[in-house]
Amino acid sequence: MKYILVLGDGMADEPISELDNKTPLEYAKTPTMDALAAQSEIGLVHTIPEGMSPGSDTANLSVLGYDPKEYYTGRSPLEALSIGVPMKETDVAYRCNIVTLSDGDEPFEEKTIIDHSSSEISTEDAAVLLKAVTQELENEAFQFYVGTSYRHCLIWDHGQVEKLTQPHDVLGQVIGQYLPEDQRFLHMMKRSYEILAKHPLNLERKAKGLNPANCFWFWGAGTKPILSSFEEKYGKKGVMISAVDLLKGIGVGAEMENIMVEGANGGLHTNYEGKANAACDALLNRGYDFAYIHVEAPDEMGHQGSVERKVQAIENLDTRVIKVVKDTMDQSGEDYRLLVLPDHPTPICVRTHTSDPVPYLLYDSTKGEPHTWYYNEKEAAKSGNDIARGCEIVTHLFNE
Repeated sequence: MKYILVLGDGMADEPISELDNKTPLEYAKTPTMDALAAQSEIGLVHTIPEGMSPGSDTANLSVLGYDPKEYYTGRSPLEALSIGVPMKETDVAYRCNIVTLSDGDEPFEEKTIIDHSSSEISTEDAAVLLKAVTQELENEAFQFYVGTSYRHCLIWDHGQVEKLTQPHDVLGQVIGQYLPEDQRFLHMMKRSYEILAKHPLNLERKAKGLNPANCFWFWGAGTKPILSSFEEKYGKKGVMISAVDLLKGIGVGAEMENIMVEGANGGLHTNYEGKANAACDALLNRGYDFAYIHVEAPDEMGHQGSVERKVQAIENLDTRVIKVVKDTMDQSGEDYRLLVLPDHPTPICVRTHTSDPVPYLLYDSTKGEPHTWYYNEKEAAKSGNDIARGCEIVTHLFNE
């Protein structure tokens, strides 16, 4: 038996008036998921433990079977694992987003955060801007590392864990009340804006209609991760397929193989088919038992507040990932179980994560009782199936 987990990051949502009071998942054309649902178990799973923040870090740890209350040490340290940062026990890692702030004449504290991803800036452009700032800011205590797209890493030697606001939680708001109290962080943010606001690359981006990547924003602090081997924990040899450093870092910590897919970028126009094909190849040709396919696009579109693009991301997930996986596995003749779910909701109405339970779909190629339900939030709630602890969903996948 082979096992596949397809995670549509932030795919769950709330009913939206312009979609006839349907959610994006309910409204989207998803023929593959609908066909699977008719032969699958569907239900709700609570991926965020009570009292914990609804982040992709806690949620994906939970989905992979690591109880965040036991294993979570912070988001950025997981990303640091992916980047290859050699963290010491005394290090504290911070996420360093390169964001877009309003560029008027108002004081820094009165600026508004426009975009947490700077128009999904490329890693190549971000590296140029990061270097322009960090060659001045880096010292023995603070070291910066290039990540992916707008997501980068700061390591603070003998640092402290400061609870700082996630930029995607305050989009469209004046930043003053969300700025760090620590004057070192505030200085680095202000200085980054002074340098980046007039950087030639940002002037070019604005001329092209792109948001300038004009300020550093720090958050997601934590200490060195303490994950254990996934294979030792569950007896399954697994691969992680994702474009974002957080998931790749979880893969490193869990001692899974990270498969890099050319053209996978964490955005709407990622290499969906490449991810699906890489997973099937690992399962069918390379001796792996389990593949975790992570697709970031629905979450990014939720943060952007784009109904149309979130629907498109879900439809892409259906036809360009799940259908490819199903068709390939069916043609191979291998028995398999397929789990589809989001990690958390990213509702358009709030443009950030919530802690509500998410719908799951569990398909077994060797079984299949006929049902009349479809795969969406409403039908999952009506099913009566409810998994209270998110860290048990992967065990549910493995228990045939």
